[in-house]
Formats: sequence, structure tokens, C-alpha cells
Amino acid sequence: MAAQLLALAQEAARRAGELLRDGRPDDLGVAATKSSPVDVVTEMDIAAEKLITGFLAEHRPDDGFLGEEGASSEGDSGVRWVIDPLDGTVNYLYGLPTWAVSIAAQRDGRTVVGVVAAPMRGETYHAVLGGGAWVGDRRLRCRPAAPLEQALVSTGFNYVTEVRSRQADLARQLIPRLRDIRRGGSAAVDLCDVAAGRLDGYYERGLHPWDLAAGDLIAREAGALTGGRPGDRPSYDLTIAAPPGVFEPLQAILEELGAWHD
Repeated sequence: MAAQLLALAQEAARRAGELLRDGRPDDLGVAATKSSPVDVVTEMDIAAEKLITGFLAEHRPDDGFLGEEGASSEGDSGVRWVIDPLDGTVNYLYGLPTWAVSIAAQRDGRTVVGVVAAPMRGETYHAVLGGGAWVGDRRLRCRPAAPLEQALVSTGFNYVTEVRSRQADLARQLIPRLRDIRRGGSAAVDLCDVAAGRLDGYYERGLHPWDLAAGDLIAREAGALTGGRPGDRPSYDLTIAAPPGVFEPLQAILEELGAWHD
């Protein structure tokens, strides 16, 4: 079944990625807002989610769905698709290249397949539980552990002004203890960059299941550790991904600084 789910996720991500890349209107505007006036949805987010759910439902009508733009159904097959049709919407709105289509398949609550397509990079990342992480036909491995003071770490910020200000203050305290911080604007891409060895680590508060389901599996299958607060899995409270040797001190500092609360 994993092979079938992977093939479907890859094809759905390919189709949605092509729609988003080739169908982006020159006058693209905001269709709606979510948590704040700067947390936006475009007409293309909605169109991409409809394309993905329609394609998957055609092939697996008994599966459930959880999508960022409203797709929600339980299904009765034991399989649920967790979908972010456009991760990095603000980047996409502005014409920046860091955005992705993220699709994960969960079986009985466990993520077994993850696909992240980054069309402007010409890359599609994928993983099957226990089968490693790949970009195309190249296997991914996260970077060897660097001392934390030499680690390049990415993060993201909330769209609510008060929360974002608190997160910026935390980043200010963290920067002197790292090589540097990056803010790419797509959690799915950041997690894949950890998997590909392009980052030494990543952390963010405020992620939803669709933001992290596929990227978390890809990072873990590439050898990274992922989690939240000590003993917790990645969640809305906190998501961390990094190679062993970077993960542990990064998690300890984030716990010390209170990265898990606003």
C-alpha cells in the first residue's frame, strides 16, 4: 500500500505544483485572511487543494482528508491525507520562489508517506516510513553534527503581531549562540532543507499538522531527530528538527528560552 500511496501523492503534488507555477495570475490577490490581516489565502491555495483532494478521492474514495484550506473528512479506510496545497503563501503572493506543495498519507494516525514538491527549485522530496528520504533518485542525509555555535538554523514567525514580536525577541537571544538564523517562509521546505543537509537545524512554534506532516517524515528518514518540548513530538507548541548532536543542545536552549509559549 505504501508504494501506491507514494505514487498518488507524487502525482497529486506534481499536478498541483504545475498549476501553481504555470497558472499564477499576474494580478494575483488575497482571497481571504486567517489569523490576522497578513495571514493570507489566495485563490490559488484554494484551487490547488481542490485539485489534490479531487485527484486523491478519485483513486481512493474511502480515505479521509485534512487540508489547510478546509478539506476535512474522516473516511473509513484507515488512511488520511494531510495536505498543505501551498506552503509559503506569502512568498508565492510576492513572487518569491520558496513555496511548496506538501502531502502526507497517514495510516491509523501514523505518517507513512510524505511528499514535498518545490516547483521553483525543480525538486520533489519524498519519504516512505522505513525507506529513507529522497529528492528525485538521490538519497538524502542530514549534515553531520556541528557545534551549536557553528550551526545554521532556520525558523518562522507567527502572523499575529504580539506573538511575532515575542518570537523575534527569542531569536535575538538565540542568534549569538549560533552561526546564524534564516527565515525562509515555508516550514515544509525548511524541514526538507534539514534533510538535504542545507541547514543544521530548524525550529518553529505555531505549526499545524498540514505544515509539518510530510516534512517531518522526510527529515526523520534522512537521519534527523524531530520533536518539540523534551519528550514531545512536533506540535503546534514547538517543532524542532536537527541532526543528533545539534538537536539536543538546540532543544535545551529553546526550552530555557521558553520557545514553546507566546
